[in-house]
Amino acid sequence: MKNLFYEFRKGITIENPTFGLVLGLCPTLAVSTSVANAIGMGLAASFVLLGSNIIISLLRKLIPPQIRIPCFIVIIATFVTINELLMQAYFPALNASLGIFVPLIVVNCIVLGRAEAFACKRPVIDSIFDALGMGAGFTLALIIIASIREVLGAGKFLGFSLVKGFEPIAMMVLAPGALLTMGLLIGLVNYRQIKAKTGKEIKKAGCDGSK
Repeated sequence: MKNLFYEFRKGITIENPTFGLVLGLCPTLAVSTSVANAIGMGLAASFVLLGSNIIISLLRKLIPPQIRIPCFIVIIATFVTINELLMQAYFPALNASLGIFVPLIVVNCIVLGRAEAFACKRPVIDSIFDALGMGAGFTLALIIIASIREVLGAGKFLGFSLVKGFEPIAMMVLAPGALLTMGLLIGLVNYRQIKAKTGKEIKKAGCDGSK
């Protein structure tokens, strides 16, 4: 159970797809103009990630190594198609807002990367927790980025106005604002990780010295 918890937690913290592994930046930068879009994209990618991880893990001993990537893409594309049809049927406005980035989940580095690096080598239960953690980490990163951009760029959160008379910073909902927000957040995460690692090393050195 401890190992499964680690597989889940790593996707949110140390191996966060966006802030740690720096994967899937194209949809991250494109759809993070609003929190609603961020939640929609995060859940869509998580659904595909979970489904493809399960199937690939189940078939990992049957898929020939020479054609594993085409097989992975076919499996991922199947779940993307299911996801797109469900969104068109039940969430047409969100589907229209996300546009081409829903079908492009097929080639999302996060989904294909977890299939190649994890699901094809590990049991199903491990792959499920890995997918849930990576999906949660990706969704959380999207929400954080979108919250900053929507609040500063439109003066709103989930479409609701926050401060009366606030002058929005138009750049924040454009490409430069996305890159700026992303860069600052990655820098902050790296700073905290380095600081935590340094603190552990100092603590360890102090303990060794006390002996």
